[in-house]
Order: sequence, then structure tokens, then C-alpha cells
Amino acid sequence: MSDVLSELQQRRAVARAGGGAKRIEAQHDRGKLTARERLELLLDDGSFEEFDMFVEHRCTDFGMEKQKFPGDGVITGWGTVNGRTVYVFAKDFTVFGGSLSEAHARKITKIQDMALTNRAPVIGLFDAGGARIQEGVAALGGYGEVFLRNVLASGVIPQISVIMGPCAGGDVYSPAMTDFIFMVRDTSYMFVTGPDVVKTVTNETVTAEQLGGASIHTTKSSVADGAYDNDLEALLQMRRLLDFLPASNTDEVPEIPTFDDPDRTDISLDTLVPANPNQPYDMRELILKVVDEGDFFEIQEAYAKNIIVGFGRMEGRTVGFVANQPMVLAGVLDTDASRKAARFVRFCDCFSIPIVTFVDVPGFLPGTAQEYGGLIKHGAKLLFAYAEATVPKVTVITRKAYGGAYDVMSSKHIRGDVNYAWPSAEIAVMGPKGAAEILYRSELNDPEKIAARIKEYEQRFANPFVAAERGYIDEVIMPHSTRRRLTRALNMLRHKEQENPWKKHDNIPL
Repeated sequence: MSDVLSELQQRRAVARAGGGAKRIEAQHDRGKLTARERLELLLDDGSFEEFDMFVEHRCTDFGMEKQKFPGDGVITGWGTVNGRTVYVFAKDFTVFGGSLSEAHARKITKIQDMALTNRAPVIGLFDAGGARIQEGVAALGGYGEVFLRNVLASGVIPQISVIMGPCAGGDVYSPAMTDFIFMVRDTSYMFVTGPDVVKTVTNETVTAEQLGGASIHTTKSSVADGAYDNDLEALLQMRRLLDFLPASNTDEVPEIPTFDDPDRTDISLDTLVPANPNQPYDMRELILKVVDEGDFFEIQEAYAKNIIVGFGRMEGRTVGFVANQPMVLAGVLDTDASRKAARFVRFCDCFSIPIVTFVDVPGFLPGTAQEYGGLIKHGAKLLFAYAEATVPKVTVITRKAYGGAYDVMSSKHIRGDVNYAWPSAEIAVMGPKGAAEILYRSELNDPEKIAARIKEYEQRFANPFVAAERGYIDEVIMPHSTRRRLTRALNMLRHKEQENPWKKHDNIPL
């Protein structure tokens, strides 16, 4: 028996060594942790249970039968994050560059299947070179199996991808179908084809960072939801994100103890909105002042900054926040902001996370660039997302709510449950100046008359009371009481049940 135990220990030691000391050292020299070190940081101490440690590839072409490593370039298993079960896989760049083989893919799909069966999140740590060329179509078939499970798990369990090294080909398609993608600055890249192929095909000379670095995918392409300076920070933030997410679409949202009084008021909010309607203010300040203990996890912070989305808590329970940001483009809705918010709203609806919307929107961004870029269809995505969502939806209009953008931002007309307005709210088809100039075009040559008409329109429509008179606003509230009103509304809606007409699936305007 002692010989068998000794052999087991020896085999485990070989498997844990990955590609060997020299390759591990090279990984560290690049500023990256190994796959096993990453899992130790992500999961609770001693909670990781590894599966398929001894799996090896079966390829015999190109001399591959002489190159075998236990685990075959990916570490899979399960563990806990703050006591909650998660399934994980981590690509091991020290073994065949983390490339995917048939056996490697089967390890991942086993974890995906277990996560779906047992209703728990799955987290993938990517650091890989795509499909293993030596295996050809077998590797491609393996990717297809992974992709299928990404799709089947979508909206059922949270799927999170963390890009921690170079990723190309299939290793970007799979993350693209998960709920969230995060990257590590300077060491991680995502592209369908790398710089060398781009140079050959299009004659463009581009670096890996310029083609698919974190700076590109968090600001221009919107592929990534956030980026961090190193592996340690990224993994600790993933632990924080998981605390906001339910385990599956049938689980309740997480609830943690909080010491923040739900009836807390903040007098500073009474002066948050400037007297000048064209002067900006920071909507993030409002979010931080109403959530529990100022804890807000923002998604896509560096992209489409004219809208803010992210997770916070009210009375210890997770809430999704969507807010126009007057500091950027006056909080206008454009193609990028609409897509960003629509995807977030749909995620919250998938997992029964209530949505709070703060509105200060002057309308949709005009111009040929926006129209040619499909603003009509992209704007419709956000409208579609809010209208189909059946989770509790609470809306607060802080200042402007003009035109069709008023309707889109979780208005009463698209099934907003509770719609509040601050006294500073202006709900109208358009701003007073534009409206007066259209209504009284014949008086444009008389500055005094048109100024009087603008003032008249302001007094009549630039307030929340016309909407309140029609029941489109449930209550005009004092800004300092916003947190108390939100927590009470969310409590009232806690057991909301609403169903859409049966359908195989909807046909959102993609």
C-alpha cells in the first residue's frame, strides 16, 4: 500500500509542476502568476477540489506522443468564494502555451456541465494560445463543445471570464459568450487573429496591445467589462463581484449583513443638481450616497462614460444601477451607451436582480455619425431590455427627461414599477428653448418675445408636476430622502411576480 501511496504523491507532484520550473520562472518574469497560484488567490483557502489532474492528450501526430504533461494545460475543479460554491478552470500557459486539445476541452466541458447541473457560477481564467495545431479538427471540435455549453448556460448561471495572458481564436469566442470579461493591463490580449496575421493579410503593422490589449477592449470595442493592474487585483475583484451575484437564475440575490441605516438621509443631495440646467454634476456621487456603505461595483467604467451601470446593495441585497452621467456628453444616449446599458439590464433581469434607474437625459445624440452607426436600432435595444424586464424597477428622475429618451429610461409606460422625480425634474418633449423656437417660429426675430415664450414654457413644462398630474410619476420626493424611498419601494416590490407572453425567445434588435 505504501508504494501505491508514494506513487500517487509522486504523480501529483509532477502534475502540479505544470511545464516545469523553467517555464514557471518565465511566467513569473512576464509578471504573471501560474494557473495554480491564480486559483489559490481566487478561492477560499483549502477549498479547491481538483478534477482530472492526470488527463493527457492522445495525439500521436508531429511527435506529440513524446510530449505529454498530466492535466494537459488546464486545471479544473471547484471550490468556494466566501463560502459559496463556484466551478473553475484555469489555462496553464506553461504547458503547450495553454493551447486547447480534445482532452483539454473535455476537462472544461465536464466543469461546465457540473456547474449547470448543480446551479453554480463558472469562472474561466484564460492564458492561452488558441487551438492546438497538432490536433487539427479534433481541437476545433473541442472548442465547439465549449461554445455550446456557454450558450446553454447563458441566463441560467453566471459565467465570468478573466483574461490573464494572450488569447486568440477560440479562446476569445468562449469569453465573448459569457456574462462578464475582465482583463489584466499590459499582460493580457484578446484578438481573433494576431499581429502577424494582420500584417500578412491587411498589411497593417500593429502591436498586440494596439490590436487587442486591455486599453482597447475597455474603451473602444466594449469587449471587456473592466481591467486591473495585475493578477492579484483582478482575482480579488472577482471575489468581490461574486458576492453581488446569485448562484443561478432560480436563487435569491445574495443578502449580507449591513450596518447602514435604510432610513438614512443625506442633506447634501438637496444641492446636488445645480441651479443652472446646463451645468453638469456627478451622478456617481448620488449612487455612492444611496447604496449601502458606499460600495458600488461599476461595470464598463471606461466605456460609454455618459451612462453608468453596476452593482450595489440596498439593505444588504444586490441591486443593479443604471444612471445617465451629466458629466459626459450631458448624459445623452448614444449607440454605445444604449448597448452598454441594455446588456446590463438584460443580465439583471436574467438573474432577478432589481434595477434602480437614475435619469438625467437630454435625449438621443443627433448627427450623421450616430444615424449611420445605427442609433435607431441600438437605442431600441435599451428600450427593449427595459420593457421586457420583469424584475422590480424603480426610477428616479433627477433633472432632464426629454423626448423619447424619457420613455426609454424605465418610464412608467414601459412597466416601471415605482417612478419618482426630484423637484428639479424636467419632463418634456424637448428643452424649453428648442420648444419655444418651434412653437413660436414667427416671433424668432424679437428676442424679448421669444425670451418670454421660453420662460412661459419653462414654468409650464420644465417641472415634474405635469407628469405627476397624469400618474406617470408616482411621487415627487425630496432628494435627501432618496435612499429611504428606494429601500421602501424595493421592499414593497420584493415579491413581485410578472410574466411575459409565452415565446420560444424574443427577437431583440441586434
